Amino acid sequence: MNKMSIRQILSKIEHEETFHAVADDYSFSIKIDDYVPYVCAAVHDGHHFDKRLWAKCLHTEYDRWYEEDPATGTMISMLPITIIAHDSRFEYDLNRDPKNAIYETAWGKNLWKSPLTEDEKNRALEKHENFYKVILQLIVKLEELFGTTIFYDLHSYNRKRWDRQIPVFNLGTSNVDQVKYKMDIEQWQEILGKIDLPIKEKVSCEVNDVFQGNGFFLKYVTANSQNTLVLATEISKVYCDEETGVIFPEVVHALKDKLKYYIQSHAYRYYDRHHTYDQ
Repeated sequence: MNKMSIRQILSKIEHEETFHAVADDYSFSIKIDDYVPYVCAAVHDGHHFDKRLWAKCLHTEYDRWYEEDPATGTMISMLPITIIAHDSRFEYDLNRDPKNAIYETAWGKNLWKSPLTEDEKNRALEKHENFYKVILQLIVKLEELFGTTIFYDLHSYNRKRWDRQIPVFNLGTSNVDQVKYKMDIEQWQEILGKIDLPIKEKVSCEVNDVFQGNGFFLKYVTANSQNTLVLATEISKVYCDEETGVIFPEVVHALKDKLKYYIQSHAYRYYDRHHTYDQ
């Protein structure tokens, strides 16, 4: 993996080059092993938190980890096109629009001992902007090549926050065309509901149960594409102990193996359906 500027990354995509890169500020990494009509993203995987902000932050490292989506980048790492965030959402949230990307409060608690300076805010928002420059270039190039694209937007959620039975997987579809993509959503729900994982819980997948798919990443891709579906795919944190921060590697590896197979299978069915439809 090479360190590259945003300009270099954009040029690689424009010229349809395969590459592995980390942004030169280490805010995210991108891998393109092959140009295919699907992309996997983990925008909340990041845990890096700028040391210059440590003294100002009221939340502990564990508080931040609890609200991030650890290991989601690992889960998609075997797919041919991945983009994985490395910075914590507590510095800037890639799943929020720029005006709301920097938290003042987080989950009912003030985040900062003293307000961030304009320089601190601008530094964070520049990274937010650069990430979406790359996303836009990906959308344009893949729709140019294939006519239709699908993004798998992977997140996780805390089980202990809920006082009811929650599904292992949740799809958020409230901001996508649920008529045009009805079969794609149903197929993805069926696939996820049947995944075999080394956990005690019965695996299930619901649509718009825990979350509805209101994130900025989904909305941005949808608004800036002509024929692209984003599937906001959430997994409950069955792969870790939320109270201790211990990751269960056997569950993460099972998810990585299963998602490699099932995402490719689902993506090509999606492509066959919509590519034929659009001709």
